Amino acid sequence: MNVLKAHLQSTVLTLLDRNTSQREIQRLTGVDRKTIRRYRAQRAGAEANSPGEVTAGSASAEDQIPPPRPPAFGGSGATVTSSLARSACEPHRTWIEEQVRLKRNAQAIYQDLVDQFGFPSSYQSVKRFVRTLRHKDPAQFYRLEFLPGEEAQVDYGEGALTIDPKSGRYRRPRLFVMTLRYSRRSFRRVVWQSSQQVWAQLHEEAFRYFGGVASYVVLDNLKEGVLKPDLYEPELNPIYSAMLAHYGVVADPARVADPNRKGSVENAIQHTQGTALAGRRFETLEAQNEFLRHWEENWASKRIHGSTRRQVEAMFQEEKPHLRPLPVAPFRMFTEVVRTVCDDTTVRVDSSYYAARPAPIGCQVVVRIYTSTIEIRDRHTHALLRIHPRMTHPGSVVLPTNERPFNPSRQTAVLLANAGRIGPQTRALCQHMFDAEGRPGQRAMWGIVGLSRKYPARLVEQACAHAISNGIFRYKHVRATVERLFAQALEQVEDAPQPASQLTQDHPLIRAPAEYGDLFSRAVRHEAGNGGQPGARDDRAPAIRARGVCATPTSFDATSAPAAPSHLKLETQAHDDHARN
Repeated sequence: MNVLKAHLQSTVLTLLDRNTSQREIQRLTGVDRKTIRRYRAQRAGAEANSPGEVTAGSASAEDQIPPPRPPAFGGSGATVTSSLARSACEPHRTWIEEQVRLKRNAQAIYQDLVDQFGFPSSYQSVKRFVRTLRHKDPAQFYRLEFLPGEEAQVDYGEGALTIDPKSGRYRRPRLFVMTLRYSRRSFRRVVWQSSQQVWAQLHEEAFRYFGGVASYVVLDNLKEGVLKPDLYEPELNPIYSAMLAHYGVVADPARVADPNRKGSVENAIQHTQGTALAGRRFETLEAQNEFLRHWEENWASKRIHGSTRRQVEAMFQEEKPHLRPLPVAPFRMFTEVVRTVCDDTTVRVDSSYYAARPAPIGCQVVVRIYTSTIEIRDRHTHALLRIHPRMTHPGSVVLPTNERPFNPSRQTAVLLANAGRIGPQTRALCQHMFDAEGRPGQRAMWGIVGLSRKYPARLVEQACAHAISNGIFRYKHVRATVERLFAQALEQVEDAPQPASQLTQDHPLIRAPAEYGDLFSRAVRHEAGNGGQPGARDDRAPAIRARGVCATPTSFDATSAPAAPSHLKLETQAHDDHARN
C-alpha cells in the first residue's frame, strides 16, 4: 500500500479541515482524489470514535490502513457509500434522467433545479452528474476473418516529399497501396497524377507483383474507380471495370464515409507514412519507389503482425497458392469516347470514319480506342458491334461498298443546289461523286461548295471542269487547281501596267472659282448679320459638304468676288428657306 509522505498528509488534512473540495486538493497537491477520499473517511471515523482534534502526528499505522473495499455494484452485499462522496444531484436523479432523455443541456437542467427544487449546489456539480448519465460505450468493431486469396484492399495516400520535374520544387506524390487481407502483404507505388488509365495500370502492376489475383477488391468511391456510388449497384469506371473483368476480379466499393471496411489498407498507409517515409526526401519518383520496394521486402514483410502474431511473409507464402492465376496476355489499355452515327452509317474518330452498322443512324455508340484497333459498342449494353483496324491517315473511310447508302437525303439536295449556283460543271462533279461513293462522298461535296466562300466562283467552276475532263473526281485535286488559278490571277494583276495618275484643274466635278467666291462672301455677310458671334454657323454647310466643296477659308478677297450665277443663288435661297422652316 502506498502511504503519503508526512508533509503531504499534513497538507491534505489541513485542506480538509478548511472544507476544500477534493478536486481543488488534487489540483494543489497532485494527490489522487481516491486517496484524498480515503483520508477524509479516516478523519471522519477517528472523530466518531474519539471526539477530539486529530493531528497528523497522532495518526497511527492502523489508522492509515484503508477500510475494506465495498462489494461490486449489483452484488449480494449492500453497497456502502460515504455520504461525502455522494453527489448533491442524487436525490433528483429520476428527474434529471428524464431531462437528459429530452436532450436538454446541463445549464438548462441546473436552472430548473434551482427554480423548482431550490437546488443548493453549483452548476459544476450538475454538469458532472449529467456527464456521467450521458456516457456512451465506445463503438464496437468486429474483426472480420478472410480466407487466403479472398480479398484485397486498395487506396490512395500521400508519399514523401519529392522534387517535381515540372516546377523543380518538393511536392508530395500520390501513394498507391494494395494490401492482401489475409497476409497483410502490400504493394506500394508513388505517382504524380492519377487518372482512369493510371488507376488500372497500378492494379495490374500489383497483380503482377503478387503473382496472382484475389477474388475481389475493396476500394473507396474515388472517381478513378467508381463513377456513381451505390450500395447495391455502383457504376464503375469503364476502363477499371474492363481491367477487373480481364483478370476475373470483382470490385466491392465500400460504403460512403466508411473507411473501417478497408481498415487493413488504411493501416498499411499509416504504417508506410509513419515508419518508412517520415522525415525523408527523394530526388525522383524512381528513387522513392525503389526505397519502398526495399523496405517492403526487408522490413515490412518480415515484421510480426500485431493481430495474428505471425510473420507477414510466412502468411503470404501460405496465401500465394490460393491466388487466382494471371492471364497470359496483359490488359490492353484504351480510351473510351461517345460518338453519334452520321447519316452515312459511320462514326468519326481522330479525323477518320468507321462503319457503325448495325447501329442506327443518329444514335450514340461507345467507341474504345486501342493502340491498333477500334471497337464500336452499344452504349447501354456495351455489346460489341464492330471492330476495325485503327487508321493513321486522316480522312480515311473504313466502310464496305455494300454498306454505303446511295439514296439521297435532304442534305444531298442542299449540296447539289449550292453546287448549281456556282456553275453547271460544279454540279456535275458533285453529282458524279454522290453516284460513285454515296453519302460518304457528301463530305467531299461540302468541301467543293465551301471553296466558293474563299475563292471566286468562276475559278471553282474552271477547276471542276478541269477535274471532269481529266477524270479526277477528288476534292483535293479541285482545291489544288483553284489555288493554282488564283495564284496565276494575282500574278497577272501584279504584272499589268498601272496608269499614272496626273493632277488636273479642269473636270466636271470642279466648280468655277466665282462660285466659291460668292460662297465665302455670303458667309462673311451672314456672320456680320449675327453680330459677329463665333458660334454662328451657316446652315448651308451640309449642302456644301454633300456637293464635295471644301468650306475652309483661304486667302480670298470677298469684296472683289464677281457676282454668283443665278442657279447658285436659287439653290442657296431654297436652302435658307428650308433651314428657317
